[in-house]
Parts: sequence; C-alpha cells; structure tokens
Amino acid sequence: MYSEKVMDHFMNPRNVGEIENPSGVGTVGNPKCGDIMKIYLDIEDNIIKDVKFKTFGCGAAVATSSMATELVKGKTIEEAMKITNKAVMEALDGLPPVKVHCSVLAEEALQAALWDYAQKNGIEIEGLTPPKEDHDHHHDIPEDNE
Repeated sequence: MYSEKVMDHFMNPRNVGEIENPSGVGTVGNPKCGDIMKIYLDIEDNIIKDVKFKTFGCGAAVATSSMATELVKGKTIEEAMKITNKAVMEALDGLPPVKVHCSVLAEEALQAALWDYAQKNGIEIEGLTPPKEDHDHHHDIPEDNE
C-alpha cells in the first residue's frame, strides 16, 4: 500500500515540466520497463534555484520524482549530493518494496543532472560519478535498503 504522501505527490505532483536552457539535465530509466525520469536543474551561485521533472512511469515513479525535486529546491549542490533514495523514501513515509527502484531512479536522475551541470561548466563535484550508460533497472530491492 502507498502512504498518503505518496498518493498526494502522485495525484498532485510538484515541479512538473521542463526548464528552458537548464543548467543541467539528467535522464535515467529503462524504456523496456517503462520508468523514465528526466530532471532539469537551474543552478545559480551553487544554489539550485529551480528544478522540474518529467516522468513516464507508475504512480511511485511520479511521486518519487516530485519528492526529489522538493528536497533539492533551494539547496546547494553539496546538499543536493546528499539526497539519496532513502531520503526520498523517508520523505514519502516509505514505499512498497517492489517500488523502491523508483526512489533509486529519482536519486540517479538528480545525480545525472548534476553531472551534466558539472560537464557543461567544466567543474568537478566531489563524490559525483558519471551516469550509468547501460542502466540496469530491476524491480528488486537494493541490498542497502533491507
């Protein structure tokens, strides 16, 4: 069962859309599975001024995208780097085990957008790794979430 927060973010997603001339864009997902997340960032002076998303997927995918954007808006890049899938799940009061992968996608989409920002600006963000080219998207529970 989904929590009330998951249902609220699914039925009333925040920050839906795209940003013209974004500072960074990250897309992750698996077309075979159907969950695709795209996050747009507008960064000024190391602060995430605006963030939008477009997600093609299930209700949990929409809810995790919405919550991830809420968690990073107004934060510094360093603070955004600390947003993990666990933080997204906790902010949503949990997810069913079969939907944990949606929170992982949200974290990875955010990281991919930060990576794009770093690449465009020729900067290095400590702890940031390149997005996975061949995204291995499973509906299994990651071991660190058990």
